[in-house]
Amino acid sequence: MKYSAFAKSWFLDPEKPGFDNYPTFLDNDKKIPKLEASLEDIGEYQRRLWANQKQALLLVIHGPDTSGKDSLIRTLATYADPGGFHAWSFSRPNTVEGAHDFLWRVTPYLPAYGQMVAFNRSHQEGVIGERVWPVRDVDTYNWEARYRAIREFEHHLVSEGTCVMKVWLNMSEDEHKRRLLKRLDKPRKRWKFDPSDIEGWKKRETYQAYAEEALAATHTDENPWYMIPGDHKPQARAIVAALLAEKLKQLAPEYPKEDPGVLAEYRELLAKNGVS
Repeated sequence: MKYSAFAKSWFLDPEKPGFDNYPTFLDNDKKIPKLEASLEDIGEYQRRLWANQKQALLLVIHGPDTSGKDSLIRTLATYADPGGFHAWSFSRPNTVEGAHDFLWRVTPYLPAYGQMVAFNRSHQEGVIGERVWPVRDVDTYNWEARYRAIREFEHHLVSEGTCVMKVWLNMSEDEHKRRLLKRLDKPRKRWKFDPSDIEGWKKRETYQAYAEEALAATHTDENPWYMIPGDHKPQARAIVAALLAEKLKQLAPEYPKEDPGVLAEYRELLAKNGVS
């Protein structure tokens, strides 16, 4: 997969994994393609991906609670062909999931050839959220082994024809607090509030520290992490949409070639039935 200068400008630098090294808002976003144009490209090239059935795209979206993961996925799906697009969300592993290898629960939801799939959180939760809120005895975890497993898992996906695009929505503490308060203040948003949000806020610094380590350990030249400013949702959506459109154009630049013989046979058949 080739990366443009625009794409590379959002890469995590493993030598500087601290989230404070990356902006949460851009004062000047004039160089970011317009959202609507990118969404139209996503719709068109996702259909080409679906038509070719040769490669797949897995979009992994992570960030703190309230960082806008769901709304970002809804926006990216605006013009997507529902036959070739699916979205899945992964919260804390349940009892059955926790009794298996941490990659087990995401495997059935990986995209088939031709599909684009978005994960709201993913296998990466096995080295981020699960490190803050363990689902089994902490002495049984081997974080370095999990980092290695993720790198090898994502390399395997790419080698088999699945492009992996990993996004972190980088949100400031003040904006995180504002959005949590907004959930409390607005009746239509209160249903989203959960006791885990309180625990998440209490452990924000710990969660961020583990996330920084995990991103640095699972960032590779082949499967980089994109650090997206997350304080202004429209800005974040425009950036991710532009990056996604760029990837889809590389995966499926054209529709599959038509078969002239099949087209001629259809024309002949329809002509016999009085259709011109």
